[in-house]
Amino acid sequence: MSKAFTRETDRDEDDEDPPAPSAPDGKNYITRAGYERLRSELFALIDEERPKIVEIVHWAASNGDRSENGDYLYGKKRLREIDRRIRFLTRRLEIAEVVDASMHHGGEHVYFGATVTYADSAGEETTVTILGIDEADSAKGQISWVSPVARALLKSRVGDEVRLSLPDGPQVLEVLSVSYPAPGQG
Repeated sequence: MSKAFTRETDRDEDDEDPPAPSAPDGKNYITRAGYERLRSELFALIDEERPKIVEIVHWAASNGDRSENGDYLYGKKRLREIDRRIRFLTRRLEIAEVVDASMHHGGEHVYFGATVTYADSAGEETTVTILGIDEADSAKGQISWVSPVARALLKSRVGDEVRLSLPDGPQVLEVLSVSYPAPGQG
């Protein structure tokens, strides 16, 4: 194979760290459960997955020719992915600000950690939980506190109507209910 078609380094073009999602005020609010999930993922990568891959790469490297050694090439690529994720998680955990949503238990105002049911102008009801950037999962009805819907809902209370700006025009949302986890659960 010609030298023109070989890599001089093991770095991929996608080896750069992706920019971390950022909040408008630079804060990384997160619930205790979300913080613990990120932390356990970080420690699993450091203590379990990375050492396994390092062992595979070491074994594959001892087999000789590395240029056509699939175990070696895949292992090195996987190591880069793991190291990138470790750096990302470390940075996110360093700036994390853990919020105890249960301190608002029983309240009517919408703050971080609230589960809110609202109705749009068509009368369709939607329930969302407002969580941190790193823990929100829209498939589970969770939205990030920096999302447009959460921004519109924050600091409102049951019975309030809030205005949500959308590309096809503003929409009014009515806050129907607000709940928080009980103390000791959030």
